[in-house]
Amino acid sequence: MNIYLIIILTILLVDYVLDFIVDHLNIKNIDPNLPPEFAGYYDAAKYRRSQEYLKENTNFGLFTNTFFTVITILFVLLGGFNLVDLVARHFRQSEIITGLIFAAIMIFGSQVLSLPFSVYGTFVIEEKYGFNRTTVKTFILDILKSWLLTALIGGAAFALVIWFFARSGAWAWVYCWLALTVFELFITFIAPVVIMPLFNKFIPLPEGELRSAIEDYARKQGFKMKGIFTMDGSRRSSKSNAFFTGFGRFRRIVLFDTLIEKHMIVELVTVLAHEIGHYKKKHIFKQILLSLTISAIMLFILSRFINNPGLFQAFRMQEISIYASLFFFGFLFSPLNLFFSILGNQLSRRYEYEADAYAVSTAGQPEAMITALKKLTVDNLGNLTPHPLNVFLHYTHPPVLERIKAIRKLSAKP
Repeated sequence: MNIYLIIILTILLVDYVLDFIVDHLNIKNIDPNLPPEFAGYYDAAKYRRSQEYLKENTNFGLFTNTFFTVITILFVLLGGFNLVDLVARHFRQSEIITGLIFAAIMIFGSQVLSLPFSVYGTFVIEEKYGFNRTTVKTFILDILKSWLLTALIGGAAFALVIWFFARSGAWAWVYCWLALTVFELFITFIAPVVIMPLFNKFIPLPEGELRSAIEDYARKQGFKMKGIFTMDGSRRSSKSNAFFTGFGRFRRIVLFDTLIEKHMIVELVTVLAHEIGHYKKKHIFKQILLSLTISAIMLFILSRFINNPGLFQAFRMQEISIYASLFFFGFLFSPLNLFFSILGNQLSRRYEYEADAYAVSTAGQPEAMITALKKLTVDNLGNLTPHPLNVFLHYTHPPVLERIKAIRKLSAKP
């Protein structure tokens, strides 16, 4: 048997087994006894409901993962990639156009297969637990907009990679990385004003006590804001959040309308203080730098596998091409991608602690911040007792009880 095929099948199966083990441990780690810290926030019925929500989502995720793992293995073994390639080559276009047709069929096919699972997750599970506010019209429009953006942005990036690897020889990965870096930074800058408004309405926070409190805090911290906005998150879900996005004159702070509805002004200021903390501590810059470093490593390794005959034999391909190499390399890169994901998540959790510390030291309202975290967790039916392995592999934020413990420790310092 082809060595690459053995490696790919092993990666797929190990990845599946690892996810299964983590999910099983996470469910086993559920504690029916409410942690004392959340007394008065989670009542007994809602705490049970949060655990039921976790179990249902986990079981649904396991079913989905099983389905797609089986489909992927069958698709590889039965020569599905070659069939798609034959269809793409039927149009007799240039390699870039043929590659775009190949990618479009693969991605669109995956999206169509995912659609029933997305519908069930949104209109059955999220609806059952009182989160879903998405209409069928909004759901369909979101999908069409996502497909359009994938075609325009993803297609342009994919074509760029093919072009460089076809014409630039041994240094193709460097030129490709430089071009994609510029492309990615450009998208990051324009996303808040061009892409995100396609899905949500962003309305400047009106004059009033909340805006004055936020502006007063930001002014004291020397943080120049280009805008404070509310986002109509309630169009799709009752869940709450806040985030910081954009750079330069496109920089903005965004509050979900659901967040404003459920929190006091002092709590919202601490939430914003946390987001500003990310900026002040240069976390966003560091994360972009890490992402670009990983991209460089990935492209360098990719350059060693472009048009590899053994890899194409593993996928039963009749013809060798750069565009198919990009897809096949994704399978081989999966273990390394897991490593980088774990590293990124570990850094992200550390940054969350640092942003919390910044908010505590500058806003001076640790109890308000703790209250905000508790409300967010309860409103979103958050899991209070995730298994450590699940946290290690998947969590970008520390578990809420650990964050609260760290905040209390900070506020206790003289």
